[in-house]
Order: sequence, then C-alpha cells, then structure tokens
Amino acid sequence: MSNRTTVMVSIVLAMLVASMDTTIANTTMPIIVKEIGGNDLYAWAFTSYMVLSTVLAPLAGRLSDLFGRKRIYAAGILLFLGGSILCGLSQSMLQLIIFRAVQGIGAGVMMPFPSIIAGDIYPVEQRGKVQAFFTAMWGLSAVLAPLLGTFFVTYLSWRWIFFVNIPICIVSLIALQPYKEVYQPKKSVVDYGGAILFAGGISLLLLTTTVDRYNALFGVVGALLIIVFIFYEKRHSAPIVPLNIMRNRPVAIMIAGSFISCAALFGTSSFLPLFLQNQGHSLFISGIALLGTSIGWMVVAVPSGKWVLRYGYKPLLIAGNLLLVVTAVMLFFLRESTSFWYSFGALTLLGLAFGLIFTVSTIGAQQLVEANQKGISTSLQLFARNIGTAVSVTIMGAILTKSSAFYTGFHGMFVFGLIVSVLSLAIPFAIRSTSKQTA
Repeated sequence: MSNRTTVMVSIVLAMLVASMDTTIANTTMPIIVKEIGGNDLYAWAFTSYMVLSTVLAPLAGRLSDLFGRKRIYAAGILLFLGGSILCGLSQSMLQLIIFRAVQGIGAGVMMPFPSIIAGDIYPVEQRGKVQAFFTAMWGLSAVLAPLLGTFFVTYLSWRWIFFVNIPICIVSLIALQPYKEVYQPKKSVVDYGGAILFAGGISLLLLTTTVDRYNALFGVVGALLIIVFIFYEKRHSAPIVPLNIMRNRPVAIMIAGSFISCAALFGTSSFLPLFLQNQGHSLFISGIALLGTSIGWMVVAVPSGKWVLRYGYKPLLIAGNLLLVVTAVMLFFLRESTSFWYSFGALTLLGLAFGLIFTVSTIGAQQLVEANQKGISTSLQLFARNIGTAVSVTIMGAILTKSSAFYTGFHGMFVFGLIVSVLSLAIPFAIRSTSKQTA
C-alpha cells in the first residue's frame, strides 16, 4: 500500500467517526436519558458538540498553516479519542455534556483535514474523485449511524456508541504516520486573543439557533465580540483568521456562496425524512431517501477536478446554483400525495447541486491562495457551510413548528429555500475572472 493510500485511510476513518457521531447520538439519546437522567439538559448534549466542532474548524485550519498539518490533525484525533472514552464512562448528563464538548473540539480540529491534506497530496484533476469518496463516507455514516445505534442499545449498551470510536481513532493515528509534510509550515506567534474572541463570539451566535432562553443576550454579546475580533485582527501582526484572505475576490465570493447555498436548502436533509415518515414510510426507507443526495453528489464530484481545468470556476458554480434553484422548485411542489420517488429525485438533484458547488469551491479555496493560507482558506469554506446549515435548520424548523398545519409548514420552508437559492445563484456572477485554473 502506498503512503498516499495509507494517509487516505487515516483521513477517511477520522471523517467517518466525526460525521457519524452526531447522528448516532441523536438515535440513542432518549435511551441515555432514561439511564443517567438529566432530561432538562437533553439539548445541551447536542449543542456542546455542534457549537465547538463548528467554531474549531477554521482555527484548526489556521494552526495547521502555522505548525504543520500532521501535528494539528493528530492532536484532533487524540482529543476526539479521549472525549469518546470519557463520554462512554459518563455517569450523569452534566458529565456527558462536558465530555461531548471535548469530543466536539476534537471533531472540529479533525474535520478540515481531509480536504486540506488531500489538497496537499493530490493534483487538481484528481481532487474531484477524492471529494466524491469523502461524500461516500458522509452518505455511509448517515446510513450506518442509526443502524449501529440501534444495535448497540439493543444488544450491548449505549456506551458503545462512544467506545466504538476507540479502535477507529487508533487505526487512523497509525495510518497517519507515513504522511510526510509537503508544505513547510510558516511558524509565527499564536494569536490567542483573536482565537478567544472568535470562539466566544461565534459560539454565542450559534447558541441563538439551539437554545430557547436568553437568545437576544447571546446574540448581542456574540455580535459585539465579533466586532471587537475584527478590529483586533486588523492590528495583529499574525492574526488567527487573516482577514486579508477576504480581499481575494474569488475566494471571498466562494465562501459567501457556500454560506448562502447552505442557508437556502442544506437543512432539507434534516426535514425531508420527517415528511416521508408522515406519509407512512418507515424510518429505514426515509433514511434510504437520503442516499439520493450522496449519489447525486458523487456523480458530479468525480469529474469536477477536470471540469475546473477545462471550464473554470465561474461557469461550474453558476451551473451548481442553477441546479439548486431547480431543486427548490421541485421541493416547493411537495404535497401530501407526493410519491417517494419524487422526493428521492429531488434529493438526488440536491446532491448534484451541492456536489458541484462544494467540490469546485474547495478546489478554488486551495488553488487561489498562497501555500501558507491553504489551511485557513479550506477550513473557512467548511465553516461557512456549517454556519449556513445551522441557519437553514433553524429557520426551516421555526417555519415548520409555527405553521398551523404540517404540510403548510413544509410549503413555507421551501418558499424560503426558493427565495434564498435564487440569491445564491446571483453570487457566482460576481467572479470577474474566468481563468480555468487560477480563476
């Protein structure tokens, strides 16, 4: 096995456990609450993981630019491993929340590295295939997680949803050892102040999407911290999030486009299974429908690297967002009598759209910046998607729960999705250059 293949094993396994951990916890949390109590803290077991995994991604990307990919990535695996062991040993809900936070930190550090390391070791024309493989892992995790969760709570214990991560993380660490840095890190003073301001501000803003109390206070304080962070970073000699990356017009547009496209429709995968279950389909069948997204994603992701070299970024991003608008129109016409295959087709089209948008944007984030900014650029793309997804799920959930009838709520959700997807379509037109590799 070549060193490159071994390293791929490492990053794919880390991606698998990090992506699976949220879903598998969703499946088993009611069982956990029955055993250890703490129903009033139920939501925080998800919130602590989600907030910290989202916030840490861009910080980890920047640290990899300063200290090297291998060191920071390995630290993320070890944190996730330690958090998993502690979660499995939890005796109260408060302990589980704290240890889920540790897991979330580890997951946040790990998540940017599949794309970052793949960008280091594969040429542009092969990165689409690699991104497609990563997508397959996300699709696999969506199917495996509920099945494993059900198996563990039925035949073993809910604690095994965390203990199962131990051997996977160990294998991932071992497989990482042959990796040789192809990028020489640019060491600098660590901007601890900027990291604290960024993490605090974004965490508080994210809390407004997941908790019911003190939303206004969290939002105001979070916004103030981000404003202070921006002024602080402008004066710092080695900022943790270099704001000058936003002067790179195509990269800035791709980051904005990733956020808006996710805000438009990425929450669909959270709600369409509920729609199918309301029609009488089983949990398994509604989960199978989500495979349509993975299939569509892989179909376009595989050739995307070659397409970038041939057509450039701008036309491909326009095509991806046009597919997103067509998907929104399909979802707009969902009705109680809609067939399973119509929903499956809409999700497949959604996969085609996001597969094109995300793969092309990831390649652009790596090709259009200097080597010492590749980590932060790639992780900012991931961060923008995560924030957009949080916005999408929050707004769609609010529309659904506040509607007078279930199907009326779904119609309202996709009115929102259609409007925002049209806005997303307008964004790539702002890219001036259409150069094929250096757009």
